[in-house]
Amino acid sequence: MRSAVNVHNEWDPLEEIIVGHATFAQIPDDLGINALSQIAPDVDVGARDFPQKIIEETEEDLAVFVSELEKLGVTVRRPAPIECRETIKTPFWDSGYFFSYCPRDVLMSVGDLIIETPNVLRSRFFEPWAYKDILTEYLKSGSRWISAPRPSLDDKTYNLTDAESCALNNHEPVFDAANVIRAGRDLFYLVSHSGNDLGHLWLQSTLGPEYRVHACRNMYRAAHIDTTLVFLRPGLVLVNPIRINKENLPEPLRKWDVMYAPEMEKTTYSDLPPLASDWIGMNLLMINPELAVVDVHQTSLIKMLERAGINVLPLLLRHGRSLGGGFHCVTLDVRRRGCLETYC
Repeated sequence: MRSAVNVHNEWDPLEEIIVGHATFAQIPDDLGINALSQIAPDVDVGARDFPQKIIEETEEDLAVFVSELEKLGVTVRRPAPIECRETIKTPFWDSGYFFSYCPRDVLMSVGDLIIETPNVLRSRFFEPWAYKDILTEYLKSGSRWISAPRPSLDDKTYNLTDAESCALNNHEPVFDAANVIRAGRDLFYLVSHSGNDLGHLWLQSTLGPEYRVHACRNMYRAAHIDTTLVFLRPGLVLVNPIRINKENLPEPLRKWDVMYAPEMEKTTYSDLPPLASDWIGMNLLMINPELAVVDVHQTSLIKMLERAGINVLPLLLRHGRSLGGGFHCVTLDVRRRGCLETYC
């Protein structure tokens, strides 16, 4: 039986992918979001509902994205949007519900394994439910499917007092899947406000000695890794010049060729406070080592990639900053044509 899940890095030829939805988008009041808002002043993560126009335009953009992927022969799966306007509860807290826009945040694919990660936000505690039917199909195909220990996300999880420190205490393992990028046997885990040291320890212990999970510190601490390090192909990495330099580039990547991203073009369509910085323009998706999906506005980045021999499929995601996700964020690649190798 052939596993439907088979992915080892960020660049092998893409065969199957999950693309999220903006349907029912809302940001609820959430203690984890409040902790982040104290420590990440460059973005606004406060509670809000999104105007229907933003949701509709985002769905239009995602439909074009899906169509272009399918033209390239990629199988695209979509989650079932969940409308949850009621309070969700555990024995420890009540919260509103988030929305299923960024599968990259709650699910991780490594080899033939899908991991439900212990997300740092209470409002996303049940978000993997949107993907259950898809994950069940993958399980039936021979894929493996596990869930990290479900965190309590009680008040001890969060640092609400020291704005100079991480928003997460090491009370229990918590991390978003988007804190991790893959390069074969080497995975890079960003220790940040969206992933603590215990999360790194759990991931390494779970994947075992076949993998090396490198803890990345002193680079960027606000959130996910995919606007800081972007793997383009074996031996070539795109880095954020504001966050990465020769001193803090992860040691396993120091033999790679490094491209420093140009300044991002500012893109704003709505008057809502953004959930992501301008660097969301780096949040590209590699279809294969010679083709990338990139925000159409990032003309300097597109030219840089083309000079490196990478063709670009320029697409529009009008409200990526408002909703907090670019083309890498809103997807989860589950099958790429390739095998496990060592690149570092």
